[in-house]
Amino acid sequence: MIAEDSVLLREGVARLLEDEGHEVVGRAGDAEELIAEVERHTPEVAVVDVRMPPTHTDEGLKAALLMRQRWPAMGVLVLSQYVEERYATELLTHDAGGIGYLLKDRVARVEEFMDALERVSQGGTALDPVVIRQLFARSKRTDPLSTLTERESRVLSLMAEGHTNESIARQVYVSSSAVEKHVNSIFRKLGLDVAEGSHRRILAVVRYLKS
Repeated sequence: MIAEDSVLLREGVARLLEDEGHEVVGRAGDAEELIAEVERHTPEVAVVDVRMPPTHTDEGLKAALLMRQRWPAMGVLVLSQYVEERYATELLTHDAGGIGYLLKDRVARVEEFMDALERVSQGGTALDPVVIRQLFARSKRTDPLSTLTERESRVLSLMAEGHTNESIARQVYVSSSAVEKHVNSIFRKLGLDVAEGSHRRILAVVRYLKS
């Protein structure tokens, strides 16, 4: 199954697959048509673009997520010019098998694409290194704990063990006022408002223990 709103690219991929001995059971130009075609034919694997009508934003990935829920045994290979971070992360972490995400501009050879498609159809994975790096960078950006310095992480760790500022100061060999500055920086980076008062220390520890 091929889902791509560009007619030339859609037919080009279809011709490529047919020349390699694969059967293309359906073609779709938008997400709604894709779901209908998959329901009709239940293919082994679907090649899906990210941005399709009507908004050309993330319809393809939303459809891919829906397909993974309805037909978990079917492979899905996302082939796009973009890394749509939000839904890509959800798609790739939903199930480790039978999933791929390649960037069109980085598929240098037909053999690479066919190998990726074969792995996905057999329950494996095929991920472009650029996709992995971008999603990893996003996960770091969205985790406030990753913004803490090494010293702040150490201070938070000692807070989680129940140490007071004075006790922490003795263990990291700094003054109590320096520890207080680190603690306030931790609160700020974790988005703990001053209005939460003494509860901020508890909330900071809870976030640390959940990580």
